[in-house]
Amino acid sequence: MKKFRKSLASMLLALLPILLLQAQEVNLAGPWSFQMDRLDVGIQEAWFNKPLDETIHLPGSMPEYDKGDIPGLETQWTGSLYDSSFYFNPAMARYRQPGRVKFPFFLTPDRHYVGAAWYQRDVVIPENWRGQRIVLTLERPHIETMVWLDNQLIGKDSSFCVPHCIELPTTVKPGTHRLTLRIDNRIKSANVGQDSHSLTDQTQGNWNGVVGTMTLASTPLIFLEDIQVYPDLSKREARLAIRLENRSGKTMKRLLRWQARSYNSPTSHETDRYSYAVTVPDTGLTVQLTLPLGDAMQTWDEFNPALYRLSVELLAGTTTQQTKSLSFGMREIVCKGKWFYLNGRKIQLRGTVENCCFPKTGYAPMDVAAWERIFRICKRFGLNHMRFHSWCPPEAAFEAADLVGMYLQPEGPSWPNHGSSLGDGKPIDRFLMEETKRLSKAYGNHPSFVMLAAGNEPRGRWVAWVTRFVNEWKASDSRRVYTGASVGGSWAWQPANQFHVKAGARGLAWNRKPESLSDFKPSIDTVSVPFVSHETGQWCAFPNFSEIRKYTGVNKARNFELFQEELALHDMGDQAAAFLMASGHLQTLCYKHEIEKTLRTPDYAGFQLLSLNDYSGQGTALVGVLDVFWEEKGYCRAEDFSRFCGPVVPLIRTSSFVLTNDQPLNAAAELSYFAAPTYAVVQPSWTLTNEGGVVVAAGTLPERPVEPGNNISLGDLNIDLSFVKTPQRLTLTVTIAPFNASNDWDFHVYPATVAIPEPGDVLVDHSWSPAVAQRLAEGGKVLLLCDGRVEYGKDIVNTLAPVFWNTSWFKMRPPHTTGMLINDHHPVFRDFPTRSHVDLSWWELVQGAQVMQLTDFPAGFRPIVQPIDTWFLSRKIGLLFEAKVGAGRLMVCSMDLERNLDSRPVARQLYLSLMNYLQSNRFKPAFTVEAKVVEDLFLKAGQRSNTFTSDAPDELKNLVH
Repeated sequence: MKKFRKSLASMLLALLPILLLQAQEVNLAGPWSFQMDRLDVGIQEAWFNKPLDETIHLPGSMPEYDKGDIPGLETQWTGSLYDSSFYFNPAMARYRQPGRVKFPFFLTPDRHYVGAAWYQRDVVIPENWRGQRIVLTLERPHIETMVWLDNQLIGKDSSFCVPHCIELPTTVKPGTHRLTLRIDNRIKSANVGQDSHSLTDQTQGNWNGVVGTMTLASTPLIFLEDIQVYPDLSKREARLAIRLENRSGKTMKRLLRWQARSYNSPTSHETDRYSYAVTVPDTGLTVQLTLPLGDAMQTWDEFNPALYRLSVELLAGTTTQQTKSLSFGMREIVCKGKWFYLNGRKIQLRGTVENCCFPKTGYAPMDVAAWERIFRICKRFGLNHMRFHSWCPPEAAFEAADLVGMYLQPEGPSWPNHGSSLGDGKPIDRFLMEETKRLSKAYGNHPSFVMLAAGNEPRGRWVAWVTRFVNEWKASDSRRVYTGASVGGSWAWQPANQFHVKAGARGLAWNRKPESLSDFKPSIDTVSVPFVSHETGQWCAFPNFSEIRKYTGVNKARNFELFQEELALHDMGDQAAAFLMASGHLQTLCYKHEIEKTLRTPDYAGFQLLSLNDYSGQGTALVGVLDVFWEEKGYCRAEDFSRFCGPVVPLIRTSSFVLTNDQPLNAAAELSYFAAPTYAVVQPSWTLTNEGGVVVAAGTLPERPVEPGNNISLGDLNIDLSFVKTPQRLTLTVTIAPFNASNDWDFHVYPATVAIPEPGDVLVDHSWSPAVAQRLAEGGKVLLLCDGRVEYGKDIVNTLAPVFWNTSWFKMRPPHTTGMLINDHHPVFRDFPTRSHVDLSWWELVQGAQVMQLTDFPAGFRPIVQPIDTWFLSRKIGLLFEAKVGAGRLMVCSMDLERNLDSRPVARQLYLSLMNYLQSNRFKPAFTVEAKVVEDLFLKAGQRSNTFTSDAPDELKNLVH
């Protein structure tokens, strides 16, 4: 079979030159000869002048065709590792075995190679190309290319963002020629930073190859080199900057002719055809022309993404020598005060960060359909914006965003940190400026390209550099708005920015009782330009192990396999799906409350989530309500998410989501309104429903006019809750007509007064003691309320909010849990209604509560309330469990059910339900546990984690050193 494949490939290589004779533009896709240059001797040994040993298909990457090395413990990854325990921890030894290595940090590629690789094939220059300009275009090589035609080096390039275009010598003759590429994916002197998403193994991977289109094409010697379109909505016209190049060596006369037609719009519009005579000197010429669009002009935005296709012809006399067409949209964006205005209308950015995570190929899609799918998913989830973290997507992404109506922020391909810096006079300074110029030239006509940043979170003397960057761009191209770098909260302010992408105004203050009165106004009040939150969210959910089967491409989820095995080794393998759902519901709740807090904030111009979908690397950051493939995980649908994230979102401000029945439900209703109509009249209404969906109260609020903005007051709600006689969850829903936009919030209502039974025959104690041991030996009942007294498990920090990003990247910084799995059908909850996952009612019970580590408990043991440990360790832990101990029955609770019960209705109600259960005939624990095992909870010390590295992410640097 291998011999047949090799001979077939050889036949194809031989046939291709003949086939390509028929084409004016030669498509170079197909089999190429190939060889790795491990010792970097190919140039010295003139590999461009010899046959290469292997065969590969281009466009494609080395991993796609099993070229390179199988990753192992010696693999030198491109990216930072802040937790090296995998290499040293004895517990990880089973995953370090040859042929069975499973890395926990990120996805594992089938093959890995960093260095030079050579690609070669024969091409035929057609006879009718004689005397023409001939150019080689490689849409997206990775990273540096050198090109030989026969024995002559004809050019080289290095760009992460734009096609590499290399002209063939004007002396080249028609006929067969050998074309050789040397591609090098090493980080060179222009060090963009090893964690930059343009090349890091954390996400796409540092692959070697070429993807996208690969062509040889001919043009006349006088040709259209570039066309830039500058919309002017006030004049209802577009300015055209057309660059003509001249390789003839002579001054020549030409005629330009241009016209535009609308598309992606229900209304057809065709402009007149215009023409202009030019004299082109041998140095070339840039001409400024005008395209009038008149009263029928159509504008582009997220709601009506009308586009135009411009066709420009270059004629010699009456003969058309070249035609170029491109897409553009009539769109203008400016920053005024604290808001963005698009086409004169205030807009809000609701975005996600795209990190170049594409496991099947290991590189970004190069086709429009794939990107259109992603953007339409984003729109269904209420988003209208995407930031590309330290990378720039290909042409197809911009085309798709134009069609769908998405606002894009590409960046220079650099995170100049973690081994690099910006503004220190290094080659990266010049490279990054040139890269952004090149990507602007390549993609600048796309109306979706509304913002530009140099990159992510630099270090060095970077503020002065980004100041020059922004000032230069403001002066040279007004088609978009500019920020220096997207940065975290501890980075300096950038004085020249037209807008800021910065952290500091994000997160949830759930160290205090959850409420929705507060907003981020104090954090951004003094900011005078639009403020967009940097990497909002980062709330984790437990891994979805059913996702493993999806990894059919070059990157495999060995990290997921490791986490799955660890969970099974800790006797919880059968709980994986339940952990996913329980943690996922909490994750969604966190995103809801953080996004709503952002929308409540006056003059908050937008947010960028990290992220709508999962992030494959940096320790494995499962922060998305969608998986890395942009598919739902089962706990949050688009219709759920878009209730609190979208163009029209009702909001409330209230002091508490936990009430007693002698308190009214007080809430101030607000509206965040950024819908298509600039002006509308809305009618708010509200309902209060019980857990069965029955409406128990309803009403309307005054009709009112609205225009784009937030903090639009709708009126106050004051709902009497005295009808509530038993603990229950009530759902408040606010609906906005005529948009049919609804949002809802759960309120947990408890009786103001309860009669808690006396312990009776239940011994209540706070730790293991001789009295406890004796009572159990005698067949009695014991309740241990051991809040603050647990030893085994006290190093595991539990909060209502889940793990941020992941514990590996942040060196086990707390919290360590991702929600809780609650046995909601257990009779202990007969008088305490709950779901199988935590919600805001659990805050006063679990916030800071000590967990108990149940590692030594019998196989199959399940606590009643089970916090979900970080998936890197998967320790079995609990907050509430019951067991048969000796002849007796034991209930142990490490949540505080004793202090200040008068002001803690949730704790009071759970204590009541617990006591009622203990004194009933339903108290029949299913599991038997040895007394010593229980006693060890109060004696045994947990094992502290060791990351085996002193390096740390920037957010922890001041804590580590």
